[in-house]
Amino acid sequence: MTLALYGLGVSRGVAIGKAYVLSRDEINVTEYSIDKNKLEQEIQRFKNAIAQAEQQLHVVLKQIPESTQGNIKSFITTHLLMLEDDALARIPIDIIRERACNAEWALKLQRDALVAVFEQMSDDYLRTRRDDVDFVVNRVLRILLKRTDNAVNLSPGSLRGMIILADDLSPAEIVWMKNQNIAAFITEYGGTTSHTAILARSLSIPAIVGVHNARTTLISGEELIVDGRQGVVLASADQDLITFYHALCSKQSGLIRQLKQLKLQPAISQDDIKISLRANVELPGDFAAIRDVRADGVGLYRTEMLYMNGDGLPSEEQQLVIYRQLVEAADGAPVVIRTLDIGGEKSVASIQQNDVIMNPALSLRGLRLCLKEISIFRSQLRAILRASIYGQVRLMVPMLSTLHELSQVKALLVDIKQELTNEGHAFVENLPIGGMVEVPAVALAANVFARHLDFMSIGTNDLIQYTVAADRIDDSVNYLYDPLHIGVLRLIHMVIEAGKETGIPVSMCGEMAGDVRYTRLLLGLGLREFSMHPAFLLEVKQYIQKSHVANLREQVIKVLEHGEHSAIHELMLSINHD
Repeated sequence: MTLALYGLGVSRGVAIGKAYVLSRDEINVTEYSIDKNKLEQEIQRFKNAIAQAEQQLHVVLKQIPESTQGNIKSFITTHLLMLEDDALARIPIDIIRERACNAEWALKLQRDALVAVFEQMSDDYLRTRRDDVDFVVNRVLRILLKRTDNAVNLSPGSLRGMIILADDLSPAEIVWMKNQNIAAFITEYGGTTSHTAILARSLSIPAIVGVHNARTTLISGEELIVDGRQGVVLASADQDLITFYHALCSKQSGLIRQLKQLKLQPAISQDDIKISLRANVELPGDFAAIRDVRADGVGLYRTEMLYMNGDGLPSEEQQLVIYRQLVEAADGAPVVIRTLDIGGEKSVASIQQNDVIMNPALSLRGLRLCLKEISIFRSQLRAILRASIYGQVRLMVPMLSTLHELSQVKALLVDIKQELTNEGHAFVENLPIGGMVEVPAVALAANVFARHLDFMSIGTNDLIQYTVAADRIDDSVNYLYDPLHIGVLRLIHMVIEAGKETGIPVSMCGEMAGDVRYTRLLLGLGLREFSMHPAFLLEVKQYIQKSHVANLREQVIKVLEHGEHSAIHELMLSINHD
């Protein structure tokens, strides 16, 4: 009898192979005292472990082929930067001296402090960055404790065609396993926005995360089927299922070859509707991916990582360098730079709020935080304005809730422009200003907000979360997080229609935009600008080229008025059937 285990399908694709359960020794750290005359020796032991961890990651970097997309290398580079950062390289040393304790315990205390910061963030994308802290710290702890890292110490070729089962996998482990030609991987933890998930998509490895108890339910050596699109793992499958999925695997290989041929082709539907496909990027290493997939520019540049690497806030000049690199990489195509979008619950790169936040998702975050921390906001706006002379820069504010907030931003820009003029800095006078539509109240009043904006971008990740009142990375309620909820679809349609009425562009930059299951639905709703992770762009383009938009609109609007959940799912089956 077939056994099915469900999780979150974070990297589409199908794989069939034998399971390999990756077991690791649990890292248990205990505190013990160090004699004062041996403290410097203990500190040196810690420094040696940091150096060895850096050396290991440099080895992984060298194993990445030169032809690999830059955004893949950036994951490893990020971990290297974390090892060099004072938060992990210096503060544990201070703790060793202050407490006269062992290096492992000092590192654990600092890890716990850093993780607490991330866990209380309202933004799920940023919250999952705590995984990077864990990956880096665990690597150093294994060195200090002389534990073998089983994931990267297997003989070459031993994992070829295997399906890996693990608690979680670090970017370094995933890159190494890709080089070993694994078929797929399954993890017990992780979310759709974790680096594990993003890297799996970038490397085109079928992957499912959040499959609880996978390692105790499944055993090494048994044949598994991984369906990354449906988020299901099948064990003890009958012959009919195996035959069906083998056929899917063959079809998948052919599709990958076809996608590579689409790079130079435009995204035009069968009834000649031109669709704009842009890229979401977050790190300088991602910039090359814009050209790799021939994106129509950048629909979302997340600036948050600039504020989360390093001791203090990035200076105006540091930001300008990065923004200029991004704009030049876009080679004349539009670049949407989103201003800082983090929550203010804890200290993040010197942004401090002392009050205890009971509900971070509904508290001081995004634009609200920026308008409170005005000096930080001014620095970023100055850098964006100065970068505008290098290409088609567009400024976008996150978590927009009221027109008063928008007025404050515009007034601030007027003041900054005068300041830059007095200082002799050049900038584009009429810099387009857009707003993220994430708050349901803004979606409901989109026709009003549209009259005060140059463009709008629908952030489905938060819009869905707020509309259905469910945190998608909370296992107890994430089943409610449904992009096909009639309320969500009507809000999306409302925003798109408001853009048409007022003549301003409306794009979508949330994950829904990069999921081909929803491409035709969104086309039918009237969306003409998509922004997504570069790894999804060519597949979405293929769906667009095979679609007739006018026919889709007729079907989608009819079901939108009907509103029954069953009718929506029947529609999805109908429009996605080729």
